[in-house]
Amino acid sequence: MTEFLISANKPLRRRHASETRFKWMGRIAIAASLGFLVVMLVSILTLGIGAFSRTEIALAVDLGDGDASSKKIVRNALFTSFPEVTSRAERRQLLRLPSADASRELDRQLAENPDLAGQVATLWFTASDDIDQLIKGAIDTDKPQDQRRISDQELAWVTQLQDLGQIRKVFNTGFFTSGDSREPELAGILSALMGSILSLTVCFVLSFPLGIMAAIYLEEFAKKGRWSDFIEVNINNLAAVPSIVFGLLGLSIFLGYFGMPRSSPLVGGLVLALMTLPTIIIAGRSALRGVPPSIREAALGMGATQVQTTLHHVLPLALPGMLTGAIVGMARALGETAPLLMIGMVAFIVDIPTKITDAATSLPVQIFLWADSPERAFLEKTSAAIIVLITLLVAMNLVAIILRKKFERRF
Repeated sequence: MTEFLISANKPLRRRHASETRFKWMGRIAIAASLGFLVVMLVSILTLGIGAFSRTEIALAVDLGDGDASSKKIVRNALFTSFPEVTSRAERRQLLRLPSADASRELDRQLAENPDLAGQVATLWFTASDDIDQLIKGAIDTDKPQDQRRISDQELAWVTQLQDLGQIRKVFNTGFFTSGDSREPELAGILSALMGSILSLTVCFVLSFPLGIMAAIYLEEFAKKGRWSDFIEVNINNLAAVPSIVFGLLGLSIFLGYFGMPRSSPLVGGLVLALMTLPTIIIAGRSALRGVPPSIREAALGMGATQVQTTLHHVLPLALPGMLTGAIVGMARALGETAPLLMIGMVAFIVDIPTKITDAATSLPVQIFLWADSPERAFLEKTSAAIIVLITLLVAMNLVAIILRKKFERRF
């Protein structure tokens, strides 16, 4: 009897052992995924955190000469701070300490404080990207001079300014308030962010009502048959089409045939609307299916028409799920790059777009452009822009979750 029980328990033990192995395989897979995610986030944060601060240099500028240009005033301030620098080559090196935008910064500070005119004032100017990277510790000063972007003479000048308290690090507001620039220390994300916002606005205005109406018709009014099955299959197929195909469609139709403005949020929003429309329709139909049939039957039993039943009873219950699907679709559209590259939203844009027909780029495309730049400071800006993009994506998904939890009704 004992031998019989032992032999009978062997398959059971094998099943339990197999189940235990399967559980541990799942746990290991989840742990590996979380580990890769942590490594990715830590690496991005490590590279990009420096872009949220910038280095400034204090210079005593003489504003008494009204005929001198701002550029000349900044030059004279540098030469006065280092009177021992007399050779032309060293002066060219000295002029690389502040940013190339120092003269415009002086004009802005004078416009904000006109009382400075005619005085000798100590003003702060943004440092060049090389000096900024040096102060942040991104340049190894132990390397030979020919293996780094900062010369020994420039190191000596920076050290002298630090000893005098004329170098400081401040929060980089320009990263959020400026457009793109060929100078890394001046580049910001505002133009790209506005381009993304305008494109997403066009996308939402077009795709959400069309997607909801299509979902309502297909789920509530369309007769079930070959035609509706054909449409459903094609909608599911469109949701799986690579995004670059929609970019090619926008390039050939919106730009080539209709002649719409190139690199504009209008065309970008149309392309993104085509891309997100299948997702919204699928999510909308799923939300409508989640409404119990008893709601429809009760409304019809009380004498309501099918349109009244759908609009007054079914749609309000399904709308939270529809809105959640739309937000998830918008989040996907926010991170898209390939379709926008195809319609020309890869241009160098400095001005902040204000209309959907202005030339613009988007935040993912801006990241793509900066990642291709050779300067170390642009790598820092790339990582910082990725941090902003991830934050926006997480925020949009959180909003979708909150809306679903708040308005969802369980039956």
